[in-house]
Amino acid sequence: MSAAEKAARPFDLVVYGATGFTGGLVADYLMRTMPEGGSWALAGRSREKLDAVAARLAEARPDAPAPGIVLADTENPASLEAMARQTRVVLTTVGPYLEYGEPLVAACVAAGTDYVDLTGEPEFVDRMYLEYHEAAVASGARLVHACGFDSIPHDLGVYYTMKQVPEGVPVAVYGAVHSNAQFSGGTFHSAIGQFARLREAGATARERRKQEGRPEGRRVKAAPTKPHHDATLNRWLVPLPTIDPQIVLRSAAALESYGPDFSYAHYASVGSPVTATVGMVGVGAIAAGSRVPFLRSQMLKRIDRGQGPSESRRARSSFTVTFVAIAGGRKIITRVSGGDPGYTETSMMIAESAMCLAFDDLPPLAGQLTTARAMGDALLERVERGGLTFEVLSA
Repeated sequence: MSAAEKAARPFDLVVYGATGFTGGLVADYLMRTMPEGGSWALAGRSREKLDAVAARLAEARPDAPAPGIVLADTENPASLEAMARQTRVVLTTVGPYLEYGEPLVAACVAAGTDYVDLTGEPEFVDRMYLEYHEAAVASGARLVHACGFDSIPHDLGVYYTMKQVPEGVPVAVYGAVHSNAQFSGGTFHSAIGQFARLREAGATARERRKQEGRPEGRRVKAAPTKPHHDATLNRWLVPLPTIDPQIVLRSAAALESYGPDFSYAHYASVGSPVTATVGMVGVGAIAAGSRVPFLRSQMLKRIDRGQGPSESRRARSSFTVTFVAIAGGRKIITRVSGGDPGYTETSMMIAESAMCLAFDDLPPLAGQLTTARAMGDALLERVERGGLTFEVLSA
């Protein structure tokens, strides 16, 4: 797909899932921030619901150009293909992605259309790499997963941290995340689905490692983790089983600026050993229950995947991710912080990711890419303007 052909498409970006809770927040953000001359559209399967979102946006910003409307449905691949051919970038909030995501990835790859999502599902990301990476390279599509709280603060946080360390030396980094936020029903459903498929996810991950290989002349590895009290941060750290360290390590493998020998460990940060123990027991119970069909169905009934916290609850929420890098005999501490991670900041981050792909001058890459590899400094500047803080605490 040539640049001229892409430029001739009617939309710069399309929001698929715009009638959902998170999709609505993304639409609100784009209505405020879409650059002059930019064109975008709301997409979903219900014309009535899309019209209602468009009316709400018009009432809030009557001076702003109205977005277009595109009808598309995951169960109708032809509609997804038609949507992908109308735009340069598709932004999707429709998850769980293992259940709903692949047809849209396939449509974007076939159309040479860039794609961003909010997935935190490692198996989905690995499967999409195995099935579509080479085809995306051939078509020119950029597939950038995990463009929300999973995993931009972690991926760009390490990217920012690496700018502070000496060049050409071994680097060991660990990240510790803390938040008081209420996470989404969609995140809960995705997590239950992942716990239920640990065996399948492991097999897919092994197949990806075999196909992807290792970076030549450099070493990139996950550092071993265990619960412990960290003297540097004066916090209790608990290993956190999220997609974030995998994304960080893929950026490290792709970017030679991460040095000849890079390792990363990922934790949740808590204030006491009691909290750490309770958290580990809780996660273990959920993981065990998710493998039993009856218990899994009961857990999923408790929280609707479309649920989200109130605006006042989101206003009280925040997060920090603190990074400690040991490099060249120095200890560098950095931090990424922001407001409500699951909704307010996530909607900003994925919207800025889509606009970055649509409008910014980026490296000429294609295939499945991480945010740091695909967008790097350009996205870092965007999410800082969007409200995230990146700072050096100690160098």
